Amino acid sequence: KAVVSTQSTGEHLISDTNRSIATLAITTLLKTGNEGSIDRLMKQIQSFMSEIPDEFKIVVVRAIQGLCFKFPKKHDVMMNLLSTMLRDEGGYQYKEAIVNTIIAVIEANPASQDTGLYHLCEFIEDCEHGVLATKILHLLGREGPKTPTPSKFIRYIYNRVILENPTVRAAAVTSLAKFGAVCADLKPSILVLLRRCLFDTHDEVRDRATFYLSVLESENPTFINQYLLNTLQSSIVGLQSLLVHYIDNPTKEAFNLNSVPITTAPAEVTPSSKTDDMIVDAPRKPAVPTKTRQEEFAEKLSSIPEFARLGPVFKSSTKPIELSESETEYYVQCNVHTFARHLVLQFDVTNTLNDQQLENVMVEVDAESYHVLGHLACPVLTFNDPGTCYTLLQLPEDPAEVPNTLTCTLKFLVKDCDPATGEADPVGYDDEYVLEDLEIGLNSLFQKVFKTNFAAAWDELDADSQADETYTLTTVKSLEGAVEQLISFFGMQPCERTERTTEGKSSHILLLAGQYKDGVECLIKTKIVYDGAVNMKVSARSADPSLNELLVSSI
Repeated sequence: KAVVSTQSTGEHLISDTNRSIATLAITTLLKTGNEGSIDRLMKQIQSFMSEIPDEFKIVVVRAIQGLCFKFPKKHDVMMNLLSTMLRDEGGYQYKEAIVNTIIAVIEANPASQDTGLYHLCEFIEDCEHGVLATKILHLLGREGPKTPTPSKFIRYIYNRVILENPTVRAAAVTSLAKFGAVCADLKPSILVLLRRCLFDTHDEVRDRATFYLSVLESENPTFINQYLLNTLQSSIVGLQSLLVHYIDNPTKEAFNLNSVPITTAPAEVTPSSKTDDMIVDAPRKPAVPTKTRQEEFAEKLSSIPEFARLGPVFKSSTKPIELSESETEYYVQCNVHTFARHLVLQFDVTNTLNDQQLENVMVEVDAESYHVLGHLACPVLTFNDPGTCYTLLQLPEDPAEVPNTLTCTLKFLVKDCDPATGEADPVGYDDEYVLEDLEIGLNSLFQKVFKTNFAAAWDELDADSQADETYTLTTVKSLEGAVEQLISFFGMQPCERTERTTEGKSSHILLLAGQYKDGVECLIKTKIVYDGAVNMKVSARSADPSLNELLVSSI
């Protein structure tokens, strides 16, 4: 009853002369509406949008995005409205919000892909924002070849080569090349178009066309996969740091590209992301490249002499692991950093007792297969002032022994202190505090790698070295649960949206891609069937047969 009353009041307030109130009314209706009211809401929004400024339009667009996630079967109606809004007058931020919403819906709902891409194609025909045109062209190159009729997108892309500025033309050339790499029937036509681009007035466009022609005409699957479909994913900040170190420290060895950390996965747009914002962002300055969490950790660890000799950080925990409750005397979190041959455990400790000062704080770790090489203690830990200590471990020679449970004990010297002044006694006593066990999984050895074309990457690897194993998971009660657990267990990147299962289906295929700590790329294809219990067949491919066996036998 409350929702019905809210909707009735909201529909009345849409016509309010105060456009702020009207905007809040329409967004409330979008958040509380049901599937049956969507068509009526879209008509109301269409007449309403021309009467409000861009900052309010952006709020409405975000609310529509939330509705698309909530009722995926109604994507056609909402996509049509978004397409109409794209053609209307508006500034860059407004158009960017619409484009991002369409892309987010495409990512979340594969059924909307064809419609969404077509609307974006129409938009770039008359788009005055080069940044948005470039973004859409890259999306078309990645997703267009996978659609049922990819040829219909070629005209829109090639028009950009003829009519746009050099930056957009170069992006269009790359997009065309990707169609030629994936769609064998379109390849002859793509080669003709790329040859025309050789006469472009700008060198970047000509160079790209020349390079892609050479790759496509080679008909070498490895070249096509590495240079067109699944390209280099090195972290720019990490690459720069290692190149500077390589130049400053001359050596006879060639620079090893496998030592460069790979870029981490971007945050995925989810139904709860951005759609609940009722506050419009202030005009934004151009985006400045920022360091990722892993890059920040890598920079910090390389500045510590005891760890600088270990080489580059391969992987850091995506989030800290709590080893004690925040309400306890000592709150401890752990970040696990994986190197080629070592693990560094970073313990962030907070002393929650105002009558104690801790000194020489360290965490003692015990595990059968790990050898503790040393500790880096935190000198002083005062009340509510976090400090950090480290423990260095030697990784087991056998990767199968890496998954383990580590027993952790916090050890320190306690000095009683005056809570009012913080002055500590000169003499203290040794004490310890038992922490929760720390679980080290196989996922510590693997970094996520993006594969925009999993099939090409899979076919490139030797099928003879493939390892297979079948399992029945009696404790997992759904396909969704099995997919989530497998992604977490392996620590690899789900490819081609296979992290999402289809409602009502009893089978699913999960595709995962990752890189082992030694630089070897690994792919996993898991066929999952649910019939009261989860049955699955796990297949792994990489250049290392022993690694394949490890992956399929470790569950």
